Amino acid sequence: MSTAGEPPAPDIRLRLLPWTTPEGKPCYLSTDSDHSRLSLVADDVEAAQLHSGEQVLAGARAVLADAKAGELAVRFALTRAVESLGDILRIAVSRGARIHANQR
Repeated sequence: MSTAGEPPAPDIRLRLLPWTTPEGKPCYLSTDSDHSRLSLVADDVEAAQLHSGEQVLAGARAVLADAKAGELAVRFALTRAVESLGDILRIAVSRGARIHANQR
């Protein structure tokens, strides 16, 4: 890791992490290893978010298939789907950036 005023080492990459600050701003990890402790935590969080997204999708499909589902059920399913979509898009952007960085 570099200190203030010192340029980062050329093999250091920024990884977009699968969470945000309390203010909703993106978090980044500066590392030269995909196997650092925080990288592995981020991998685990991404896996959990992807699994949660699968569950949310199944639940949303069930609500949409139920002609008797009320407004609250539809709103809940849509809210969860929007949350999951945000997580999945952040994962896609992060992984896409890492693929691009590895091709350099």
